[in-house]
Amino acid sequence: MNVRIIALTIFIATRLHAVDFVRDVRPILAERCFECHGEKKQKANLRLDRKADALKGSDDGPVIVSGKSAESALIERVLSHDEGERMPPKGERLTAAQIATLRTWIDAGAPWPDERDTRLDHWAWQPVKRPAGDSIDAFIVAKLAQAGLAMSPEADRRTLIRRLSFDLLGLPPTPERVERFVNDPDPRAYEKLVDEMLASPHYGERWARHWLDIAHYADTHGFERDKLRPNAWRYRDYVIRALNADKPYDRFLREQIAGDALRPDDPEAVIATGFLAAGPWDFVGQAETKSDVLKRAARADDLDDMVTQVMTAACGVTINCARCHDHKLDPITQREYYALWAVFAGVKRDDRDVNAAAAARREEAGKKLQARLREVRGELGRLTGEGLDLADMIGGGDGRGSGTKGAGLHIRTGNVTTERLGYHRDIMVNRLQAVQWSDPQAPKFVQWLFVPDGTSAARVAYNVETDKLPATSGHAWDVVRNGPLNAQVNTKIDGVDYAGDRHSILGLHANGGVTFALAEVRKATGFTKMRFTAMVGFGAKPEVAASRADFSVFVDGELKFQRLKMRKDESARVDVEIPANAKWLALVATDGGDGIGSDLLFLGDARLLPESGAHSPKPVDRERIAALRAEETKLTASLAASANDEKVYAVTTSAPPEIKVLRRGDPETPTDGVGPGVFRLAGLRNEFAGDDAQRRIALADWITDRANPLTRRVLVNRLWHYHFGTGIVDTPSDFGLGGGMPSHPELLDWLAEEFAASGWSLKSMHRLICTSAAYRQVSQSHADGLRIDSGGRLLWRMNPRRLDAESLRDAMLAVSGKLNPQMFGPGYRDFDYEEAYAPIYRYITPDSPELWRRSVYRFVVRTTTHQFMTTLDCPNPANLTPARNVTTTALQSLALMNNEFVIKQAGYFAERVERDAGAKTEAQVARAFHLAFSRSPSPDELSAAGQLVRSESLSSLCRMLLNANEFIYVD
Repeated sequence: MNVRIIALTIFIATRLHAVDFVRDVRPILAERCFECHGEKKQKANLRLDRKADALKGSDDGPVIVSGKSAESALIERVLSHDEGERMPPKGERLTAAQIATLRTWIDAGAPWPDERDTRLDHWAWQPVKRPAGDSIDAFIVAKLAQAGLAMSPEADRRTLIRRLSFDLLGLPPTPERVERFVNDPDPRAYEKLVDEMLASPHYGERWARHWLDIAHYADTHGFERDKLRPNAWRYRDYVIRALNADKPYDRFLREQIAGDALRPDDPEAVIATGFLAAGPWDFVGQAETKSDVLKRAARADDLDDMVTQVMTAACGVTINCARCHDHKLDPITQREYYALWAVFAGVKRDDRDVNAAAAARREEAGKKLQARLREVRGELGRLTGEGLDLADMIGGGDGRGSGTKGAGLHIRTGNVTTERLGYHRDIMVNRLQAVQWSDPQAPKFVQWLFVPDGTSAARVAYNVETDKLPATSGHAWDVVRNGPLNAQVNTKIDGVDYAGDRHSILGLHANGGVTFALAEVRKATGFTKMRFTAMVGFGAKPEVAASRADFSVFVDGELKFQRLKMRKDESARVDVEIPANAKWLALVATDGGDGIGSDLLFLGDARLLPESGAHSPKPVDRERIAALRAEETKLTASLAASANDEKVYAVTTSAPPEIKVLRRGDPETPTDGVGPGVFRLAGLRNEFAGDDAQRRIALADWITDRANPLTRRVLVNRLWHYHFGTGIVDTPSDFGLGGGMPSHPELLDWLAEEFAASGWSLKSMHRLICTSAAYRQVSQSHADGLRIDSGGRLLWRMNPRRLDAESLRDAMLAVSGKLNPQMFGPGYRDFDYEEAYAPIYRYITPDSPELWRRSVYRFVVRTTTHQFMTTLDCPNPANLTPARNVTTTALQSLALMNNEFVIKQAGYFAERVERDAGAKTEAQVARAFHLAFSRSPSPDELSAAGQLVRSESLSSLCRMLLNANEFIYVD
């Protein structure tokens, strides 16, 4: 029988009965295709074992064109004779009958029975249902009984108060509070203690740290340019205040996702959106790069970070797994992932006004002050005479407007440039650089450039030196410029915009010096005796106001004007007399001793004015000038007072651009557009519409809807995790099929229902957990428990836990008596900061009261982590941290024994003990034990510790106590 007859026979046979997908097609796919395109592997991103995936196709597009087998890539590949193209690539080719079956099936419309996604049966996606049971302990006891175990006895009161204090406050209890509790005859003494601690302001400080871990909060951007975020702290304070106020958790979430949209005039709601901005941000990719490709990649990572943070923190879903393809484990498609991008498409991170209305009112008042200030300075200019503009000279002009705006002088080479330059890595200090004018006809008014280091004499001109400059870092930035400097964001001084008409800017970043040749000025103008006048200010952002810089003026090497360590929100008026025989005028900006960061010093209307008889003011003019200058001073002060806008690093919004699904997550391969939405959960709308505000509000509603089975389960599980060391689900940010199974599923749902019934009150849940018998058990182990449940998931005892890094540091400060109780405000900086292309952070020993605040107020640097804290398992703030690693390493022992901070705190601890207990050794030992362990020493401990104090020192004993397991662990 020839091939034509075979083909005809097959054709007739397939037409005699319809092809059935389950009976005829799926077995072919399963036998020959699923190995490379099935559940475990998807070459070319093609999956043929599921209907939606098969019809979607591969990276190259659809492989099945319904009704058109001749146009279907699937048929083309199984027919191909090209060894690199044919499918399947291994083994025998498909038979003619199999190919005919596939053809017939596709030509018939590729009928494929709807499949039910069994992943939707996963426990976490099911509605929360209240199980039978009336307490936490009922569920715990029942589970223990199934395993043949029982709960342990209740711990003693000293153990309980220490456990509760570290759990709820992150601090050790005072000896006095311990004794009061131990001796309290009230049978409800423990319940009262729980309420007391929940009412403490320290509660918010402790539990904010847990939430900030999940938000991966830090005070710098991260990435290559780990720049400061001086206004991020307001979000941290929002979290502390919200927790202390027991703000309902659903409102807490809604404000952080869409607070600015829900209540745009409420500063608290605006600050709450710092949650969306808390993660890393690529300054180079977002702001500096000229590459559109890099910008798109950075923006893609930015949106991924926001989406991941929201869905992981609130719903315990690993949504980012769907960035490149449909989620491998959970029922979340790639399209649904990008629908979440569309929700946040209009959101970016930046500093913004906390109260836009108040800022607008201040701006309006400032405009009136500025208008009057311009009038005052205009009249002053007319009365004092016209002069030459030094900024124009920097631009190669004659001082009367002929120079190039924006041009500058390269401080290393002396060349004229219009480029925006950054940090100079190869500057030689205390070296005169002659200006290299590209135009030979340009006036030679500017002759020298230099960078002083202040540690030796600096030459300001040939054979002219000065030793009147402060020490500097010797670093430099950008150029000396006729106009704003690179990175300069502000061009106003005291309300006057010197970038406007009839004004000028001479930009002079630290540590730069420029020298003008006065003889050349006289030759060109005929001026003799002159005055140099200017307004000095900074073009930096308001949030760096506390950093400092200096400005000095020299005439022939003699210091004529100097302002050291000017704040960035300060300004100064310069008015220097220049003798008729003076040769050189040098202007020098230096860094104020804190590096060159934000030292964007500029001179507004820097001028040389003639001071000849023809321009000398008349007596009546002198009186007017004095009055105008007094008014100018007053207006300047008023402007400075009105400029203190409160900012927060949070979200800014604009019209959302269209979002497209990215093939394999690559921003350079966009495919179909997608509207805003979220993944499917039964009974909840998952497609949104509207502008940015409406989209985020819709998502916040979806997350906090009581019908959402994830949000409440995830939160109560997080509380359980922090109280017991392990959650009922041991993967607190992954409730999907890749996460752990709940040890007590009924208890989890019971807690979720109790949470809703309490009005989403976190403090109610703490109270419920902390007053349970399960929480109050002793932590001692026994053989049966270890044999049956070595991980302690069934809670046959309380699990002992090591203090986290912050609690351990704070506990040392508490027992030494050095803990600074100041709450809120900018974080303390336990590092020296040096501005560079990538800022340099050098940690110091925190040995002053402002650095002894609680660890939650530490200024957290993303890329330069704190070595001591990191050694103690403080997490990397670049990552979301739902559960901290708890390691035991030799480095931890070495750090706790030898770190300078620990040694100093041991010394302060000893001083406190000596003050409290007097000179008797036994009393000192007893006091030290009470402070460190909340108990008295045993007779053996008293004897051994006394010997240590007498042979070594009290400080040695205190150092030993700070290193003891009993101090570092909580039973």
